[in-house]
Amino acid sequence: MVKIKTILAGVLVLIIAVLAVLYFSGSEEKKVRKQFHLLSEWVSKDPDEKVFTMAHKVQSIGTLFAEACEFKAPIVSLSGSYTPEEISSYAAQGRAYFSKLSLRFYDLEIDFPEEGVAKAILTAKLTGTSKAGEHVDEIQEFECALQKIEDRWLFRSFKVVEVLKR
Repeated sequence: MVKIKTILAGVLVLIIAVLAVLYFSGSEEKKVRKQFHLLSEWVSKDPDEKVFTMAHKVQSIGTLFAEACEFKAPIVSLSGSYTPEEISSYAAQGRAYFSKLSLRFYDLEIDFPEEGVAKAILTAKLTGTSKAGEHVDEIQEFECALQKIEDRWLFRSFKVVEVLKR
């Protein structure tokens, strides 16, 4: 009887340990995924969006980025290092051009190469309608780096991955 209780207690402790490892190892990935979800939500725009909502979203976008976020793109004018304030300003200008805008992320693969650093490879799809009625439908692959600063994952870099053309 004592052996059965000891074995059951050991199995219970093992199950709890495995569940704890699974829960805590996935939590950092969930936090990183949440940052992409927030970026998607705050960049996106509905046709009937109010000015207050627009201001809140634009201001919130900047809170997702580290003090210096590096952008690397084939278009030289987009490449550079930007502060959160500059990113918010560019986001406001970009969102003002559109009456409807949607940003979605797909195929998000997250890796943690070292403590406090996350690397992500993903596909971003930007769709929208300009105020002039022009339709936009862009799909691009990115490599992103995030850094954990004061228990928050902040975007540190975005690099456009050029896909080979046939």
